[in-house]
Amino acid sequence: MSACSTDTCVSRGITTERVVRVFAGLMVMLSLALGVEGSPIFVSPYFLWFTAFVGLNLFQSGITRFCPLDTILKRGFKIPTEAQRGASS
Repeated sequence: MSACSTDTCVSRGITTERVVRVFAGLMVMLSLALGVEGSPIFVSPYFLWFTAFVGLNLFQSGITRFCPLDTILKRGFKIPTEAQRGASS
């Protein structure tokens, strides 16, 4: 994933909220694939703990409005939030 200027991200419709949702969904699917014994890429049932961690992080960020990935995306990659995208439209 490369950094983009705010104008480029806005024109693509990319926001921190969308990236967080996609990343969380990808991590849940990957950890389930690696942790469920019936999966063709099964490694260890301990990967299910990662699924629980992602779910717990989503839960706490919904309550506290603090998400580490969101902070990284805003500060490091300069990806706008929904509010910033709406203000520039």
